[in-house]
Amino acid sequence: MSVRFRMPGERHVEAVTDAGFTLAAGECLALVGESGCGKSVLASALLGLLPGNAETAGSARLADGLDLLAADEATLARTVRGRRVGLVPQSPAAHLTPVRTMRSHLEETVRELAGPSEPSGPSGARTPGTGRRARRARLRAAAEAAATRAAFPASHLDHHPHELSGGLAQRAATALALVGDAPLLLADEPTTGLDRDLVHRTVDELRAHTREAGRALLMITHDLAAAERIADTVAVMYAGRIVETAPAAVFFGPVGPRHPYARGLLDALPERAFAPIPGAPPELGALPPGCAFADRCAQADTTCRTRRPPLVEGVACHHA
Repeated sequence: MSVRFRMPGERHVEAVTDAGFTLAAGECLALVGESGCGKSVLASALLGLLPGNAETAGSARLADGLDLLAADEATLARTVRGRRVGLVPQSPAAHLTPVRTMRSHLEETVRELAGPSEPSGPSGARTPGTGRRARRARLRAAAEAAATRAAFPASHLDHHPHELSGGLAQRAATALALVGDAPLLLADEPTTGLDRDLVHRTVDELRAHTREAGRALLMITHDLAAAERIADTVAVMYAGRIVETAPAAVFFGPVGPRHPYARGLLDALPERAFAPIPGAPPELGALPPGCAFADRCAQADTTCRTRRPPLVEGVACHHA
């Protein structure tokens, strides 16, 4: 799939270019890379959440053949978002209604996605008073259970979004995404603002989501330690392109990644070389003709600067 944005002056920003991967039931794919490389745009495209100046190409098919890029808004709203594809947004505070409590958010989500029915009396007739009370009790219990799954404290359920810290807002967003038990979960920076213990608890819950039949996880993250903890496969994105995919055990193991950018990401970790990658990524509206990483790469030669390397056997590098 590819995504580009129309800009004034007939310019285009190539946010995602020819990104492709397969994600099977029970698997976790970690999509990693620096800010601005197109990871969140890819996730937004899958749910039809791009702005009006976006143009998409290619396809993104679910197991039954539904193409998310071609689906209309009614299909996405009624049958996909929350039900078949769940989202943990990158900026949770922007996705929460400021005048409603977190309990209200969760109960509404449970009601819309799980749809608990009103019980009948012994003769089969509706018992409105009892039914409403029972339904309310079930909604309340389901909301509290969803909060517990995401380590969101019950003592804060009656708080409004502005009363939550960044970490609590992140956990609230995770709780909302888990309610529908969607077969595919997109988690965009789900550990932002969390301390390490909560990072472990959050990613472990997301990983548990994939262990149940028919569920998969695409986790977008800067947290390589979290990716190492739960990912089956790692995909590295740079300047809108996936430049390497590898099994997590290989990527984080003694062999390590093959692309120099991917190696640089690992070497920048404090527990490794703690050496930053020099320079900065190129502007997506002015990509070079060759390898986008060439200006930051010690191995770059004339071929790298003039010819864009294709993704072959999991790596896009002329020298891999």
